[in-house]
Amino acid sequence: MLNQRRKYFIAIAGNIGAGKSTLTGLLSQTFGWEPFYEANADNPYLVDFYADMQRWSFHSQVFFLGKRLEHHKQLVDHHTSVVQDRTVYEDAEIFARNLHEQGTMSERDYEVYQRLYHAIGAFLPPPDLVIYLQSSVDKLLAHINKRGRDYERNIAPDYLARLNRLYDEWIHRWTMCPVVRVPMDRIDFLQNYRDFEEIVQMVEDALAPPLAIS
Repeated sequence: MLNQRRKYFIAIAGNIGAGKSTLTGLLSQTFGWEPFYEANADNPYLVDFYADMQRWSFHSQVFFLGKRLEHHKQLVDHHTSVVQDRTVYEDAEIFARNLHEQGTMSERDYEVYQRLYHAIGAFLPPPDLVIYLQSSVDKLLAHINKRGRDYERNIAPDYLARLNRLYDEWIHRWTMCPVVRVPMDRIDFLQNYRDFEEIVQMVEDALAPPLAIS
């Protein structure tokens, strides 16, 4: 059982179509946590970015980073326990890194972006727990096709595969809090309640205080 008097900050991470929003809602209902979904922001650079990605990638990513940092601060300051759909870390560790690897963000711009990210991020308390939804590309595509969002219809499998690699590398490096890995190719928490109960148990175990050694 979790300590009901303690305020928890839980973050759910994972690729496009992994199931972050769905799990955020289910965990908020189960534990009484306040859900915080991915912040919508009208990025003033998006039109320019899609017209000339190499020129505007830095500006666009800095805007998103700023909005994520604002959102993160709101979560830390919230008066109750919270569960978050997607983290500030993913913007930098996954999406900005992918732009750099693909040659869309220059070495100079990426270095400045990373320095900004690490300088500001150093002042933000990390979550108490990261739940990482680990999924194959085939499973991601199945989820994406099922929810039928028009702007996601043309996402290429190789793009999702690159993001999967970056997610795995990031989680392997992550040391700021415990991580619960959920193998989404095996677990279907939406259709199978026992699978969801398994996740709940993993979360409770990860957040349980260590036993005192007498």
